[in-house]
Amino acid sequence: MHSNIKYWIAGIGALLIIMIAGMTVHQKNHFNKNVTINNIAVGGLTAKQAFDKVKGTSGATKVYVDNKLVYQTKSMKANFNNNDEQKFNQALKKQFTFFPSRKATNLSIKPDNFDQDSLNIAKNKLTNKVQQLNTGRKAPVDAYAVYQNEKVTVVPAVKGNKYDLQNAVNQLNNQAGSTKINITLHKEQPIAANSKTVKNEEKQLNKLKGKKVTYLVQSEKYDLTTSQIITRATYQNGKYHFDTAALNKQVKEINEKHATLDKPFKFRTHSGAEITTTANGSYGWKISEKKAGNSLTKAIIDGRQEVDGKHDIEGKGYNTAGLGYNVTSNNGIGDTYAEVSLADQRAYFYKDGKCVLETDIVSGTNNEGNKTPKGVWYIMYQQSPSVLRGQNDDGSSYASKVNYWSPFTLTGCGFHDASWRHNWSKTAYLSDGSHGCINMQPSVAGQAFHDLTQNEPVIIY
Repeated sequence: MHSNIKYWIAGIGALLIIMIAGMTVHQKNHFNKNVTINNIAVGGLTAKQAFDKVKGTSGATKVYVDNKLVYQTKSMKANFNNNDEQKFNQALKKQFTFFPSRKATNLSIKPDNFDQDSLNIAKNKLTNKVQQLNTGRKAPVDAYAVYQNEKVTVVPAVKGNKYDLQNAVNQLNNQAGSTKINITLHKEQPIAANSKTVKNEEKQLNKLKGKKVTYLVQSEKYDLTTSQIITRATYQNGKYHFDTAALNKQVKEINEKHATLDKPFKFRTHSGAEITTTANGSYGWKISEKKAGNSLTKAIIDGRQEVDGKHDIEGKGYNTAGLGYNVTSNNGIGDTYAEVSLADQRAYFYKDGKCVLETDIVSGTNNEGNKTPKGVWYIMYQQSPSVLRGQNDDGSSYASKVNYWSPFTLTGCGFHDASWRHNWSKTAYLSDGSHGCINMQPSVAGQAFHDLTQNEPVIIY
């Protein structure tokens, strides 16, 4: 009795194995019941049978958007050839399931000589249609995390009613090769507050909290916290985005104490008299709010504890990088400079604190249009020889050749030789001066040119 039961169980087991094996072989070699290729039913067919059926089809390709025709090609026969048969074998493997499936699945197969131009036209038609339908519709707004006041919060998503163009184009691409392409429009979906994307944003923003950075400006240190640097921050598409308005107050205080740009300078003249220059001029430096914001937020991200402000300075005029940051002697001017006394019509050239040249000059004519501007400027560049071009007071143009040219203002004022000048008197500038330049006699202009260097301060008073 027991042996008969064993035989029955063994027989049933063998039968099951045969059935499963047979089913597996069938599944591997036949498409599932509701599978279509290029919207042509191939359920139950082998790859070869499906290939023969699809390649024999013909007709116009029609593109529908929500069942409304938007594009139609000319009628033509499918351009499949024997080289494309392997694609049907690959499609068979792609749809394979161990147990038979009734799931409706459409597979797209394009022949090697697929009409790409026709597809591109269809994409344009589809794009125009979706854009037309989106007129007046609102796009959704993604949820996002934000850092503010040492807290990280999440701004919830806002749904919209705008259609998803990229999804529509993807549907078109996935059905390319079919004679009937039906695209179902879906609305754009915002990134949700509980998504992995927003959770990662929260994680990255939480790294900003509680950090401190020491900001070194010349010889003084300023200890700044995250909240003193960052007003608001977000993290999107793998990058931080900062609003550093909170730092502007700190930068303003630092500049008021240390910066030299747009400030008067205390200056001791050749005679020993101490004067205060005008705040005009281009020489000097200040901390840039934007540069400081960038360098300090980068330090927070990178985990650095100290930042040197010398990389964050800015200036104005020809050299916008800022000048004199490392200069503390002589009230920020240093010991190498050019000094011009308009009252004395005299120029003095200093190197390392020593006067290497002293000479008479003729400055700009004493009227509003030609006065040599007072203030602390700097040598922008030097040329030898050069041609000076401009306009005379009567509106006529001039082009004067000079051997030595060292400009210090963007308006065209500089040191140069003036071989055409005959009036070198102390009062020549009152009525017969230059257009603002410092005229020098040809016999000394060359030495002055070589005693000057680019970016060197020029004090005019």
